[in-house]
Amino acid sequence: MDLSILTTEQRNPNTRDLDLMTSLEIVTAINREDAGVPAAIAPCLPMIAALVDRIVEAFQRGDRLIYIGAGTSGRLGVLDASECPPTYGVPPEQVIGLIAGGDWALRHSVEGAEDDPEQGATDVRAIGLNARDVLVGIAASGRTPYTLGAMRYGREAGAIVGCIVNTPGSEMARLADYPIVILSGPEVVTGSTRMKSGTAQKLVLNMLSTAAMVRLGKVYSNLMVDVQASNAKLIQRAANIVREVTGVDPAAARQAIDRYGSAKVAIFALLSGFTDGDVARAALAAHGGRLREALATATGCILRLRSEKDRCSAQDASSPQQ
Repeated sequence: MDLSILTTEQRNPNTRDLDLMTSLEIVTAINREDAGVPAAIAPCLPMIAALVDRIVEAFQRGDRLIYIGAGTSGRLGVLDASECPPTYGVPPEQVIGLIAGGDWALRHSVEGAEDDPEQGATDVRAIGLNARDVLVGIAASGRTPYTLGAMRYGREAGAIVGCIVNTPGSEMARLADYPIVILSGPEVVTGSTRMKSGTAQKLVLNMLSTAAMVRLGKVYSNLMVDVQASNAKLIQRAANIVREVTGVDPAAARQAIDRYGSAKVAIFALLSGFTDGDVARAALAAHGGRLREALATATGCILRLRSEKDRCSAQDASSPQQ
């Protein structure tokens, strides 16, 4: 295929004098081009939301979201996948990122790896891709052989297949059940798709994983209540979340984190009055981990118990003394 026909390989008329610009003019031009990326994503929002729904369904079944790509696109998928466990407390095998060339390619250029469609199929086969999973291919051109090979295998396996591409009319978009086609336009530096195309892909990946986690109850209000308190910063963040929701002082928030090992469980225990950790965890599990629902049910139970207690007390008070 002739690369020159791809939108991402066209010369950008706004930056033809890039090599004549001052540093300020260069960064201003980049910033101006980047500003158009969110607008380019806007028409894709219904398709993005539809794919989020499929991801949520897969997660609720205990199945997986798998990103796959080469070069910048692959690295962005791996990045999004690797950030889900600490941020939302999901197991690392629930969101997986695969890149052409393997982990070595995360830090080193392995450009030839993207030309092998069989390796793409082999890599998703190796992780047991099946009909219950969601596979999302990522490529600015929409034509990367490695990613296409993985997507074809995904279709054969019956998986839900999506893609994030930056070129119209691509083969990846034709293969996908949920094609997300972002027309981000020519790059500041011709063909450097790590720029606007990569930015667009990162923004969409943020949407897919974040919206799915919100739908799954991993967020309360806009707080990451399932954050894993695995280092000093995250312990402090978890304590701050507990303080924000419950209103307890810093010392009490930290004590609750230490006791329950989870911001979400600590919040439920402090607000519901069910202070036994096993009971609190069971109550959350009964509501699929959705804190708001669990608290509403707990509050209803407490109110009913209080009402019953008040009714019994009133009956006792009105009964004739023996």
